Amino acid sequence: MGKLLIVSAPSGSGKSTIVHYLMEEHPEFRLAFSVSATSRPPRGEERDGVDYYFLSEEEFRRHIENNDFLEYEEVYEGRFYGTLKSQVEEKLAAGMNVVFDVDVKGGINIKRYYGAEALSIFIQPPSVEALRERLMNRKTDDMAQIEQRLAKAEYEMSFAPQFDRVLVNDDLEMAKQEAVAVLKDFLDV
Repeated sequence: MGKLLIVSAPSGSGKSTIVHYLMEEHPEFRLAFSVSATSRPPRGEERDGVDYYFLSEEEFRRHIENNDFLEYEEVYEGRFYGTLKSQVEEKLAAGMNVVFDVDVKGGINIKRYYGAEALSIFIQPPSVEALRERLMNRKTDDMAQIEQRLAKAEYEMSFAPQFDRVLVNDDLEMAKQEAVAVLKDFLDV
């Protein structure tokens, strides 16, 4: 049976970059990505079944009614994100270590569900101003969306103490190396 790595952070903190690095550069960790489901439309080059399972709001609600999710959250009004139990259990049974790139509440819920079999890491931006700059440079959201994300980020950062480890992403290369060290210890590799 595999273990679980939960990575959460405010939007724009670098969690996806760090997760991709761990998966691509460290095959010894045997990481399998947990593809989340969402009711939001794809951004840029995102692909269904690869980046997310893109569901309509109605489909998402049907899965909720059927208790198909390990966790789910209405992150913004009408915008759901969640983790389907079936895809996680298949990967664990195959001996893979499952990586979650999830919002803060989802991360806390998954950790609660799996306990010691899961390691939860919170990636924290160096400051709200640095986060603002990163979100603006991404050019995926308008200013109103960026301000909404920043307000949410401040709220999410209050949950950092509930995670097993907090990594401050001030220098991306250092944050990547710290994540590798933490994961090596957890997986005993």
